Amino acid sequence: MPAPKDTTHVEPKPTRRTTDDLAPELRAAHRAFIAYCRIEAGLAPATIEAYSRDLLELLLDATDRAATTTTKLDPALLIDHVASLKADRDLAPSTVARHIATIKVFSRWLVARDALPANPADHIDQPARWKKLPDVLSPNQVRKLLDAPQPSMKPKRAADAVIHHRDRAILELMYASGLRASEVGTLGTTDVLWDLQSLRVLGKGTKHRIVPMGDPAYTALQRYIDDARPTLATNANQQPTDHQGRLFLSRTGRPLERVAVWQIVKRHAAAAGLTGVHPHTLRHSFATHLLMGGADLRVVQDLLGHADIATTQIYTHVDRSRLHEVVKKHHPRG
Repeated sequence: MPAPKDTTHVEPKPTRRTTDDLAPELRAAHRAFIAYCRIEAGLAPATIEAYSRDLLELLLDATDRAATTTTKLDPALLIDHVASLKADRDLAPSTVARHIATIKVFSRWLVARDALPANPADHIDQPARWKKLPDVLSPNQVRKLLDAPQPSMKPKRAADAVIHHRDRAILELMYASGLRASEVGTLGTTDVLWDLQSLRVLGKGTKHRIVPMGDPAYTALQRYIDDARPTLATNANQQPTDHQGRLFLSRTGRPLERVAVWQIVKRHAAAAGLTGVHPHTLRHSFATHLLMGGADLRVVQDLLGHADIATTQIYTHVDRSRLHEVVKKHHPRG
């Protein structure tokens, strides 16, 4: 006797919308703008990806509103789109700020190409008004996170026995030098300036900067180079892998990707009993702790690779908010 059919209703998964869903002129504008970002502006791949994704959402919204040409991208439509990001989707302030940045760059590009007579994005509030103060770890929390990578008790492969050296070196460098996750992944073996105890870092906009690393990070990196990387640089058959000269490698010897750096930080944060920690948390902590120790804001700007000091100034607000907390807690009339 055949089994009865399952009549349970299953909702179909929503289809992911693409540029094929755009009005033809908006699709062409999207393609041309991304080509401009890649070829003429020379933006970093991660920036281009973010612009492409955010712009697609704007143009899909415009298409849904029957605004099928770039001339229909007026201030009212842009303001409504930004408002929907906050009200309907409840996106984080930092994410909304990124969307606004994309809209502003795209609008300026349209004006420069004479596709619009005036910039409709001039009417959108500056994202700095909504900027959220970054999460920062205390020095004690940082120590717990850095101590989290430990040797495997039952390693199944050679890589398992040495992987903690890699993870410790990554965490130490991210905190000691304020590195982004993407910058960790692109570090090459020749980017370690051992004599200067520094790193040559490729940041946003393909700009290089030299950042120092403290003694603990230097020691952790040296241990990784000596005790772990040679093992990771060979596969299971003891053959050299194509690691492209990258400094940090995966268990299989391939270059470590940005998403893997995120996973490493999240995994060890959980092991240390910390929540809400991501790679940028270490970068935020690096900057804030430097300022709390008396570092000059311009120096911190250079170390972080910020083009605009206004981006760095958010850390002075973090420091100031912590001072208020100390006064309130310890002052007799706080």
